[in-house]
Amino acid sequence: MSIFDKLKNTAQQAVNTAAQSIGSRKETFSFDSLPESLAQMQSLPVADLDTPFKTAALTVLALCAYAADKDTGMEMLNWLRGPRPLNGQDISFLNDRFRDGKTYLPFTYFAGSTPGNNYTPDKPYTVIVESNHVSGEETGYMKLFIPCGGADAPRPIKLRQRGSDGKWFLWEQYLLTGVRIPENADPWA
Repeated sequence: MSIFDKLKNTAQQAVNTAAQSIGSRKETFSFDSLPESLAQMQSLPVADLDTPFKTAALTVLALCAYAADKDTGMEMLNWLRGPRPLNGQDISFLNDRFRDGKTYLPFTYFAGSTPGNNYTPDKPYTVIVESNHVSGEETGYMKLFIPCGGADAPRPIKLRQRGSDGKWFLWEQYLLTGVRIPENADPWA
């Protein structure tokens, strides 16, 4: 084995060890306001994408932007996805999830959002991102979880680390699945 291969293997082992040793952890992110443009998102202190937790929190913000303005949200999501922009199927999925006035879906991930208050989050806007014992099982990826005010269990989000610079990008998100409907849309409330 060449010196280069040994160095490469040592670096990869360090990345693998770091990912596997993450364990159960919780990080909280607070935002005074929600970004309304990609430039505003990129100017946030957590926008360096150096941890999967930061990228996961920013994904919630991008989905909120998408609910308000598809083009802006798409710009943000494409930036968070790095070298793998949204394709037609991804865009169709997003549009389907927000159909029928379900623009409240991403707001269910902010602290204080409940069906009873029509998913009106507390301010500052706070997102909690958690890891557990399975989060770092797949090399180069991190599966994290975000608690949801409209569901009984946190929802998963998967991030992928780019080897060249160590930045974390959105790989898959399962944040736009069904939640309890808000009280103002519930005919039985």
